Amino acid sequence: MGIRYSLYDYATHDDPYPVYEQLRDHAPVYRNDAEDFWALSRHEDVVTAYRDFRRFSNANGILIDPSAWGPQAREHESFLAMDPPEHTRVRGLVFRAFTPRRIAALETQIRKIARGHLDRALEKTSFDFVEDFAALLPMDVISELVGVPEADRAEVRRLAHLVLQHEEGVHDMTVAGREAIGAQIAYFRDLVVERRRERRDDLASALLTAAEGDDHLTEAEIVGVLALIAGAGNETTTHLLSGAWYCAWRHLDRPSAAFDRIGPWIEETLRLESPAQGTARTVTEEFTLHGVTVPANARMQLLIGSANRDPRVFADPDRFDLGRDNTSKISFGSGRHYCIGANLARLEARVALEELTARVADYDIDESGARRARTPTVRGFTALPTTVTPRPSRG
Repeated sequence: MGIRYSLYDYATHDDPYPVYEQLRDHAPVYRNDAEDFWALSRHEDVVTAYRDFRRFSNANGILIDPSAWGPQAREHESFLAMDPPEHTRVRGLVFRAFTPRRIAALETQIRKIARGHLDRALEKTSFDFVEDFAALLPMDVISELVGVPEADRAEVRRLAHLVLQHEEGVHDMTVAGREAIGAQIAYFRDLVVERRRERRDDLASALLTAAEGDDHLTEAEIVGVLALIAGAGNETTTHLLSGAWYCAWRHLDRPSAAFDRIGPWIEETLRLESPAQGTARTVTEEFTLHGVTVPANARMQLLIGSANRDPRVFADPDRFDLGRDNTSKISFGSGRHYCIGANLARLEARVALEELTARVADYDIDESGARRARTPTVRGFTALPTTVTPRPSRG
C-alpha cells in the first residue's frame, strides 16, 4: 500500500497518528526517497535503535534537517551529537554541574516564576495559554538555571523557537533557523567569557568548574551544552505544558478531573502527546529488519510519538487514561542518551499544574484558535486560547 510520511507536511504536524499507525502496521521500516530518510515506528524497534549506539550513531546530530546534519551539529547539540567514549566523557562532566540537587533546589524559584506569570494571565478570564504562560515559564526557569539575564530572555526564547520552525514543503530548516543557531552560539560564547571573568551561582559557572581529575570541558563544549539546554529544555517543556492542558480538556469529561492526579496527568501526556516526536540517527552499517535492507550512512528517524502509541505495548493506545501503566513510554529517549533534563521537565510541569489548579476551578479551550507547532521534531501548540473559571479568592 502507498504510505506517504513527510517530516515537513503541515497536515502530518496537525495529526501524525493515522500515518504512524499505517507505518507500524505496513511499513515498520519506512523509506522516503524525496526527503532522503528512513524511519522506525514500532516501539521495540525504536527502543532497540536508541540502545544500539554502534549501529545507530549520534555523530551527525539528532536533527534530520540537512542544514543541521553533520559533524558540526555538536556546536549546538553538544553531547547529543556524540558517541562513546566522547559522549561518556562530556555528559559525565556536565552531570557534575547539572546535579539532581541543583535541579531540586529550583522548585521554590519555579513556583515564584509560575505565580508571577499566572498573576498577569489571570487578570483576564480569557488568555492564550501558550503565549501568556507555557512559553514563558520554561524559558525563565532555564535562564535562571543557566545564567541568562532577564533582559536577554525574550531574545533567547525567540532564537530557540526559530531553530525548530519549518515552512511547509521545504525539506530543511528555514534561513531564519540557521541564522538563529549561529546567534545562539555567539550569545552563549559571550556568556561563557563573562563567567570566566566572574563566576556566579549558575550552570554556566558550574560547567567552567566541573572537572574529572585534570579533565575540564572546553569553552566550545560548554557553549554547546548551554545552547542545547536553552533550546531543547525550553521548547519541549512548553509543549509538555500545552499538551497536558489540551489533553485534559479534549479527552476527559471535565478537565478538572485531572486536577487531583497531576502526576498521572503529566505521565500520560508524555505518552499520548510526546513533546519530542522523534530524533535522528546515522546508520553505521547495513542491516535488514522486517525484510527491508537499510544501507550504511542512512539517515534514520526514530519515531517516539509512534512508539508511544504502539498497541503491541499499550492497550487502547489512543485513549488518554490517567490510570494506565505507561512506564514503557520513551518520551525522554532510552539508553545512553536518555534526556538529562527529564527531572527538570517533570518538576516544572508539576509545579506549573499545581499552581494552575490552585487558582483555576475549570477551563475551556477555543479549539478553532489553537495552532500547532510546525516542526517534525516536537509536538505541541503555539497558540491555545483558554477561558478559565477562577476559584473563589480566599478572604
